Amino acid sequence: MATIAVIMAMRAEAGPLIDEIAAARYELTPSLPTQVFVAERSGDTTVIGVNGIDPDHQVDLVGTEPAVLTTMQVIEHWQPDVVISAGTAGGWSRSAAQIGDVFVAWPHVVRHDRRIGIEGFRNYGIGRHLVWAYSEELAQHLDARKGVVTTSNSLDESETDREWILALDGEVKEMEAAAVAWVCGLTGTPFVGIKTITDLVDHPTPTAEQFLANLTTASTRLSEVLPMAIQWCAERVNAASY
Repeated sequence: MATIAVIMAMRAEAGPLIDEIAAARYELTPSLPTQVFVAERSGDTTVIGVNGIDPDHQVDLVGTEPAVLTTMQVIEHWQPDVVISAGTAGGWSRSAAQIGDVFVAWPHVVRHDRRIGIEGFRNYGIGRHLVWAYSEELAQHLDARKGVVTTSNSLDESETDREWILALDGEVKEMEAAAVAWVCGLTGTPFVGIKTITDLVDHPTPTAEQFLANLTTASTRLSEVLPMAIQWCAERVNAASY
């Protein structure tokens, strides 16, 4: 039977999904901040890994470093068949994104702020981590949009970021997916990215204000589509095993 892992950064993003699938807290490594929740259904296992809380500042651990830690712990302990990087993200009016839109990463995820101007390092910095080959079918199943997801460790968008994102055909901007995808690539684990839009980066309202105003709406939307995505991925895995 299938094991599907969902990696999320913030408690507010994960809470509605945890409630929706009645996942129970699982104590993994108490000395580390990662929080894990597990649910069983029809023989399949769903593991939700949440980055947890920074011990010094008491805020959600967002960004690439916590995402790597959470993903490594979950993969090492459960060896999931598929890992989903799920969460909220920014979109752009230029590509007709709207608050609450669901995007599935396709055909890869990239980084737009890891700019290394040394010969041979540029492509490493960008990444271009491929997503699971069935992601396009998953997007159709969810009636979701597809697009390149681009990752950085900043919520806002600088002028240089804007230039790189346009050059990389970025449709969704967030802070974890490329890090999760990198770990999945190292371990040979299929990767899927599912993001809901909380803010429009090119809107005159500051990004942080939009994010806070729309976080609950986008997180609730995630809790609606993720159970469908988890079930679809599990069915695909189980069908391939026969």
